[in-house]
Amino acid sequence: MPTWLIVLIVVVAVAVLGAVIWLVTQEMQRKRLQQRFGPEYDRTVAEKDSPRAAQRELAERERRHKELDIRPLSASARERYAREWAQVQEKFVDQPAAAVAEADQLLNSLMAERGYPTEGYEQQAADLSVRHAKTLEHYRAAHTTQQKRDGASTEDLREAMVRYRTVFEDLLTDGADDEQHHDHDGRRNGHDHDRAEQRDTDGRETDGHETERQASASPRTESNGGR
Repeated sequence: MPTWLIVLIVVVAVAVLGAVIWLVTQEMQRKRLQQRFGPEYDRTVAEKDSPRAAQRELAERERRHKELDIRPLSASARERYAREWAQVQEKFVDQPAAAVAEADQLLNSLMAERGYPTEGYEQQAADLSVRHAKTLEHYRAAHTTQQKRDGASTEDLREAMVRYRTVFEDLLTDGADDEQHHDHDGRRNGHDHDRAEQRDTDGRETDGHETERQASASPRTESNGGR
């Protein structure tokens, strides 16, 4: 077989293999993004010219999200926001439109304290889609109602409040388990540290009783009165 033919076969084989790897990679990327973004993936595909453009958009959201300093709330902050939300819900009875507007503002404050930028609704939605895709549609629907709250019916406003609450609770509790786990580890490590300090130089663990026995075994001197 001529050398040029062998070279041609190798080149073709490498090209085919490269194409197969590229296709497999693209399919894996598509499935990963679909799983992560859920309905937001389909929505983005519908907005863009092609699925590939949508995938680039979603991948860019992931890269931006990694650069954000997203942090869980402290237990006291969660309690404070829970109280404020209860007050907003109470206000809905007499002033539904005003309550919906306050719910939107409170959600913005919560996002800001978690570390999300709040410079604009579209960017907020894009940032939330990376980690809170399951509740993002609730946020979009509630925001739409909030924008036209003066012309919305009481039932529409009530539905918006329910949707805001869904997003609010998602943001409120996200990361709480990690924070509790961190606190538990901190307490455990502190306990271990205290135990370590009780070990003597021979590696034996001492306690108050041993110290007391040592003290009682010490010879009495005139300096302590022999008592």
